[in-house]
This record gives sequence, structure tokens and C-alpha cells, in this order.
Amino acid sequence: MSAPLQGKVALVAGATRGAGRGIAVELGAAGATVYVTGRTTRARRSEYDRPETIEDTADLVTAAGGRGVAVPTDHLDPAQVRALVDRIADEQGRLDVLVNDIWGSEKLFEWETPLWEHDLDNGLRLLRLAVETHAITSHHALPLLLRNPGGLVVEVTDGTAEYNAANYRNSFFYDLAKAAVLRMAFSLGHELGPRGATAVALTPGWMRSEIMLDAFGVREEKWRDALEHVPHFAISETPHYVGRAVAALAADADVARWNGQSLSSGGLAQEYGFTDLDGSRPDAWRYLVEVQDAGKPADTAGYR
Repeated sequence: MSAPLQGKVALVAGATRGAGRGIAVELGAAGATVYVTGRTTRARRSEYDRPETIEDTADLVTAAGGRGVAVPTDHLDPAQVRALVDRIADEQGRLDVLVNDIWGSEKLFEWETPLWEHDLDNGLRLLRLAVETHAITSHHALPLLLRNPGGLVVEVTDGTAEYNAANYRNSFFYDLAKAAVLRMAFSLGHELGPRGATAVALTPGWMRSEIMLDAFGVREEKWRDALEHVPHFAISETPHYVGRAVAALAADADVARWNGQSLSSGGLAQEYGFTDLDGSRPDAWRYLVEVQDAGKPADTAGYR
């Protein structure tokens, strides 16, 4: 089927840019109606002060073949989230896929800085944005998702459960936030599974988000120019890759077999057969362990 998600309704919470945008667009390409949320609109920027907007994401969803609906939402405000879910219920009467991709904290954590030296206000703000928002959104959205059997919740994080259990992730606050999101999927799996729904944690690999490309001073079409200074960036992937992972999960009638598990875009590509935009299948988390963390020279042979 060219539109396996035709008639399905998704909410991608945190879809302004990066993984959220890639996921929203690929759900749209599969035929879904996708509500996209975030704090940056054409009329108002968030503290990120970046140009991407939720309206832009909604337009991309529609152009891909779905229907994109932009709803400005601060997911730290329960009243705004409640209003968002009420709108989806009124307009659609159902919710089939909930993607919790809210993050918004790139400017809040300090690399390799111990807890006692880290800015406390920024660290606590990071935890609110990365953890509290997900809990608020699920609290209000799950009753609607459970109206129909087969619903899917995707908690987007950074790192697999196996990798994060063995590796310190940048800072106390970053590490804690990503571990918490992994555990959210595990806990939701126990609560949703007996009620006919599925929850998973999903991580992209080294993703070429708008912010990452800017940090390396390259554009997507010339991303390999960054390899001169960051050779292991060769394993990177576009946001569409994790988007295709979510679309594959949402279209899988047997998705419940993944309930409560930690998944990766690269791992699911091997399972479902999708590729990134360039036709490759990067397996970033296996590469990180076997090549980058092992101190070997950058070489993606066998990993994409």
C-alpha cells in the first residue's frame, strides 16, 4: 500500500525541527493526519531563536501526502496540552500514534561538566523540558489513544537502553533525562500493553538535524564536508530515517511485539527494510561501540 496510514491520526509533540519534523513528514508520507506542536511559530520564536516553525513542518507533512495541522503548544502547560487533545478529539475522534519528541534543551546542558559545577537552573529546566513535558502530554493524550485498539506511543530519546546503561552521556542532567525517557517507555509498556496499545523508546543515530548541520558549518547537500574535522560523522543519518522507523512501526499490525522495548532507527531499518534518503541503512549505535568508542579510524564499511 502506498498510504498504509491513511485514516490514522498522529500527534508529534515537539515537531518544529530535527527528529520531530522528520517523523511528522514520514507519517504524512504514509498518509496520516499529523498534528504537529511546538513553541516556535511564524509569529513567535521560542528561546531557541531559530527559523524553523511548526507551520513549516505542517506544510511539509501535507506536501508529503498527508495532512499537517500545526497547533502552537507549550507542553509544560497542562491546560494547553489538554486543549490540544480536546481539539484532536473534536476534529478526529481518535488518536492512533503519539510521539513524545519534546526536548528543547541544546542550550541548557554543559558538556563534561560535573553536577556541582553545572548551572543548576539550566539543569533543572532541562529536566522539566525533557521529562515533565512527556509525562504531561501522555497524561492527557493516552485516554484518547486508548479509545481504539492498536495505539502506539513512541518516546524519542538519545541512546539505546543498552548503550546508555554502560556509558556516561555528556552531563548529569543530560544523562538523567535520556535515561528517564527510556524508562517512561518501559513503564508505559506495562500500563498500555494489557489495554491494547504499545509503547516503545526510539533513538535516532547521529542525526543531521538543522542544529547539528549549523554547528558543523555545512548544509545537508554538502554534509560530507564536515568529515575532514569530524570523521565519525560519516555514520550520520537524516531526520527522515527515524521518521521512517516510526512510520514502519505505526503500519505494523504486529507492533505489540516491541512493547516496552528500546529501539533504534538503524536496528528497525534492518527489520523493516526501509532506508535513509540516500538509500543507505546506517547502524549508528553498533558503529559507536565497535568503531568510534573502540578508538578505531572512521570507516563505515559494513555499518551503512
